[in-house]
Amino acid sequence: MTVNGEAIHYRLDPQTPLLWALRDASNLTGTKHGCDHGDCGACTVIVDGRAVPSCSVSIGSLEGSEIVTIEGLSASRTHPVQQAWAAEQVSQCGYCEPGFIMAIAALLQSNPSPGPEAIDALPNICRCGAYPRIRKAIARAAAAAAPAAPEGSNRLSNGSSGEEQFSPGNRS
Repeated sequence: MTVNGEAIHYRLDPQTPLLWALRDASNLTGTKHGCDHGDCGACTVIVDGRAVPSCSVSIGSLEGSEIVTIEGLSASRTHPVQQAWAAEQVSQCGYCEPGFIMAIAALLQSNPSPGPEAIDALPNICRCGAYPRIRKAIARAAAAAAPAAPEGSNRLSNGSSGEEQFSPGNRS
């Protein structure tokens, strides 16, 4: 498999969860341990372009896969999601942060303009309840990653259209 652009061959039991291979064998500790059941999203990484809870997938099932962790998303922290996360001051305790950022990055890669349903479908949990700021960060990252609007569009100087883009949903 490839982890953050580097070919890796783990000499571990093939049933070892990816989470522990990343943390213990590769010292990539940005991927957090949360629930061991794939329910909280703290350990989310991107596998072949999809957000995956690394605690619920074995390294043996990932032969030939490309894995991106928070450390490999952008070494300089210039990824649009990382920039939006900081700009919206989302961080509180920070524990959910890497998993959420990875899940949002994968979401925006597959759906550059996610609606409320797609955002609500993110399985990640923020125990601090920073969901309103997380929604703002998603909107900011989507706007930053979007192609420039054609001249004469109805965008305001702050990048918004003046309309609420995302409803509060069930996590406000």
